[in-house]
Amino acid sequence: MDAVLEEQTIDASAAQLADDFGLLIDWEDRYSHVIDLGKKLPKGDGTLCCDDNKVEGCVSQVWIKSHVIDGDSEDEPRLRFEGESDASIVRGLIAIVLHLYSGRRVGEILSFDANDLFTRLSLEQHLSPQRSNGLHSMLRRIRADALAAKNKT
Repeated sequence: MDAVLEEQTIDASAAQLADDFGLLIDWEDRYSHVIDLGKKLPKGDGTLCCDDNKVEGCVSQVWIKSHVIDGDSEDEPRLRFEGESDASIVRGLIAIVLHLYSGRRVGEILSFDANDLFTRLSLEQHLSPQRSNGLHSMLRRIRADALAAKNKT
């Protein structure tokens, strides 16, 4: 999956998500699609679900871990993310977030604001306030990991 993402920009990935969701007529279809995306999310290796990776601010249990996959003195690091949750819909939200951000360079992660995309996908208006807060907590975690990787270079 990372190789594919490296070939397209984050904006192209966002457009692909918007196109996919645009084919779905009502929220129930979109909700089912989010759950299906979560089912395709790879399972972690068992070390993912620990306190260091726990995302605070989510009603469900959510863990996100970042890995620096390349970067040298001339390039910004590229980060790969993996995530897990105990809730089906949240696993789907993690899959969407990882589709956007995993495999990206730090600068691209930090410059992309997913809020407009989530509005276009109708996620913001159909998620409960708790789920919406959890989604924003995931985004804050990814940005924090990107900032930490940037500061190490």
